[in-house]
Amino acid sequence: MRAIWKGAIAFGLVNVPVKVYSATEDHDISLHQVHDKDGGRIRYQRRCEICGKAIDYDDIDKAYDDGERTVVLTEDDLSSLPEEKSREIDVVEFVPSDQLDPIMFERSYFLEPDSKSTKAYVLLRRTLEKTDRTAIVHFALRQKTRLGALRVRGDVLMLQSLLWDDEVRDAAFPSLDERVRISAKELEMSAELVESFENDFDPSRFSDDYQEQLRELIEAKLKKGEALDTDATFGEEGEDDTDGEVLDLMEALRRSVEKSRGKKAPAAKTRKKPATSGSSKGTRKKSA
Repeated sequence: MRAIWKGAIAFGLVNVPVKVYSATEDHDISLHQVHDKDGGRIRYQRRCEICGKAIDYDDIDKAYDDGERTVVLTEDDLSSLPEEKSREIDVVEFVPSDQLDPIMFERSYFLEPDSKSTKAYVLLRRTLEKTDRTAIVHFALRQKTRLGALRVRGDVLMLQSLLWDDEVRDAAFPSLDERVRISAKELEMSAELVESFENDFDPSRFSDDYQEQLRELIEAKLKKGEALDTDATFGEEGEDDTDGEVLDLMEALRRSVEKSRGKKAPAAKTRKKPATSGSSKGTRKKSA
């Protein structure tokens, strides 16, 4: 990994030098556009609307338009802002970790100690673990002032940028104001259905099926050396076996619970056979 930023965590008189790394990466297959007639690559050019010339990225500035006037902002203008010059991750406060709403999380970054001594880094990490607190921080990255959450993940301090409060929309749906009567039996059966799907979360059990199928399709086309119909690679999907009838909530819950129980029963028997000891995961994934 390559560090994208260097700075220091600052709270009180304590200063912890760190390097910042992107904690996530995109696994999607990269595709580009081509002309359907001859396969020629389609490219986009940045053209000036006044002179009509194609403009290099280095010659492009940013601008703000209020509808009547345009203010041009150069790279020097933006880099002169005090917040952009800051290389500190300022701790504003420490809050209980369970008070953070996941909807506010944006990008995630790993923080590596950037000094000969890691004592201050380890001290901060252990303090956050012991107190079960998350540090709310203020920092600037890539020409944006950001709010962030500094927390512990394993042995590493992690920085997660947060959305500002006014960036989270209110969910004001009139339909939620309608009075709905839920019977005790419906709630009981719904709980049974949830229980039938209970498991410990293991992200490694899930995969991006679309990207895997896309990779298979590309490999098949490369192997054949010619255009290939999608159905020739994956086969046609079977028809939906649902009968289309409208079920009431209780009936839907009852059928779901029975279906889940029916699928779990064979899996329980196969656990006695050593050769099929891993079948329970596959069964659970299929039922989802």
